[in-house]
Amino acid sequence: MRFSLRKALRLSRQSFSLKKPHHVQWMLTRRCNYRCKSCDVWRDERPVSELSTEEVKAGLDILRDLGAMELVLSGGNPLLREDIKEIINYASRYFITTIYDNGSQAVNRIDALHNADFVAISLDTLNCKKYDYLKGVTGAWKNALDAVKTLHNNGISVGVSPTISQLNMSEILSFTDHFTERGVPVLYCLYQHDSLAEPMFQIGAKNNELEIVDKIGLASLCDDLIKKKESHNGILITKKMLRALKHLYLTGERAWTCQALQSFFTVDPRGRVAGCHLQKPVASIFDLPKLWKSDKFEVLRREYRQCSKCSYMCYMFYSMHVNVQGNLEIMRDQWKNARTLIAG
Repeated sequence: MRFSLRKALRLSRQSFSLKKPHHVQWMLTRRCNYRCKSCDVWRDERPVSELSTEEVKAGLDILRDLGAMELVLSGGNPLLREDIKEIINYASRYFITTIYDNGSQAVNRIDALHNADFVAISLDTLNCKKYDYLKGVTGAWKNALDAVKTLHNNGISVGVSPTISQLNMSEILSFTDHFTERGVPVLYCLYQHDSLAEPMFQIGAKNNELEIVDKIGLASLCDDLIKKKESHNGILITKKMLRALKHLYLTGERAWTCQALQSFFTVDPRGRVAGCHLQKPVASIFDLPKLWKSDKFEVLRREYRQCSKCSYMCYMFYSMHVNVQGNLEIMRDQWKNARTLIAG
């Protein structure tokens, strides 16, 4: 995430505003060219309509006016949209803009990525055969490594995003060393399968091979990453989150309250809004100006605060690091990464 000092200062001021969403994840498309073991997106072959370029830009205007700070563009693979360059260029004017790629498209779409603040390449292991197996595509591992190297060499802020599962948990420390020692930050995900019956956007497929059963091992990994943060830059997860994950896996107790539809929300390819992708859609993005402060949304926020159905790390992060205190916690935890995140 390399963004200008001016943009950083503007967003810093905005981060102390109350009752505004800080994070929005927009799943721009369901289209995907991989067949990942952990994902359901590719399994649904029904055509799904997508908002046009101008409709997406109108939606971005609404998010800006709501006070959103950070935007994640995902899918499917958002780089499969022909208009992604225009969308990124527009979004990056107003938001810290992150875009995800499975490693297959970034090199060919490098011209579209120069204005992104951060590009996250999915990569779970340094084992070529294992990764191709996980992605269901021969050559996926090589594609991902080539993408990281090419973007890094072209001055684009790129990181790797491993999904921690039972299959790769023992490798995460060496994986982290490999990339952080080369100046490539690591942004972690945690394997989950979708746990609600009618999600707005189905993502997580249940896979017993990936399900984390070694809970003590996961807790130990959290301790090791906390220690490693003292000596390594580029570990993009806070100590508070690591401690909460450890507590969850050892006790089954959540140390956070879900802040869906308050600190964060999700948008699907049709522009429908839900507190998270697991929940049913509750509005169109174009209705948000009149609904954001409504009684209807307040009722939904209270309902979501009672939810304990997932531990998706992005939702954890924006539930735990919320309001002024949460922003200060992030600043204290990640101050060593400031040089990575801010361009002069």
